Amino acid sequence: MKKILLGAGIIVVLLLVISAVQQNSKQTEVGESSTPELKDPSRVGDYSVYALQLPQTLDFAGETVPLHNPDIKERADREFLVNTYWQSNGIMLIKKSKKYFPIIEPILAEEGIPDDFKYLAVIESGLDNVKSPAGASGFWQIMSATGKELKLEVNSNVDERYHLEKATRAACKYLRDSKEKMGNWTLAAAAYNAGNAGVNKELERQQATSYYDLLLGQETGRYVFRILALKEILKSPESFGFNVEPAQYYYDIPTRKVSVDYEIDNLATFAKANSINYKILKIHNPWLRENKLNNKSGKLYEIEIPETGYYD
Repeated sequence: MKKILLGAGIIVVLLLVISAVQQNSKQTEVGESSTPELKDPSRVGDYSVYALQLPQTLDFAGETVPLHNPDIKERADREFLVNTYWQSNGIMLIKKSKKYFPIIEPILAEEGIPDDFKYLAVIESGLDNVKSPAGASGFWQIMSATGKELKLEVNSNVDERYHLEKATRAACKYLRDSKEKMGNWTLAAAAYNAGNAGVNKELERQQATSYYDLLLGQETGRYVFRILALKEILKSPESFGFNVEPAQYYYDIPTRKVSVDYEIDNLATFAKANSINYKILKIHNPWLRENKLNNKSGKLYEIEIPETGYYD
């Protein structure tokens, strides 16, 4: 009896297996699959990416960009695309520009430098006190030797390349000198990246007179076009799809200046005596590079102390 039941059980299992195989075969024949059907990627979601319509005209510091030239148009298009679709960076720059442009703009005006050069600082540093692998530092990415030539104090204790107002004035002097040597502001902007000698060498070698006629290395070749793209994007963010409410802008904190003509052994103690902490002191005075101020000569420095109530 047990043998009969065991045999019957085996037969039932075999019948179930055969049925499953036949069912699977039938599904395959009619185009069905045992795995879920994949959706067409082109139909997933509502996200779309669009090519950009370039502005009909562009200019830098009042100098017209020859967009009728197909090479120039393509190079401009590249920078507009790259900077428009780098959305996180674009939003950060919009916010930071509201904080720092009010500091930079009046200095450019006082120094006789076209307002468009504030966008040069944007592409140089992203409006941040960064240091490049080559050693260029601050908003304007000034090299140590150049900073000293421009009368900035540059050493391990005090580095005025990180002092926004002083560094901006130094950059203005460099740009004025470049304009005088190069003949126009567009070439002066290119020379800020490649140096006056470097740009002059290429002008002579290629028998050209315009930046837009030069064949240059990638960085300098893209340089002015990056400025142009950021200029248009930051002037009219909404036109490029950026939506930032005024309440979301960054803003400059009002400060008072404390004059110092003596050595400070410990800046943390100095900060505490002025009702702030060391971190806040360094945020507002990034040109102070150590935890002390060496000042044996009695030079007059002005240290920015934020007004009360902003960091409480």
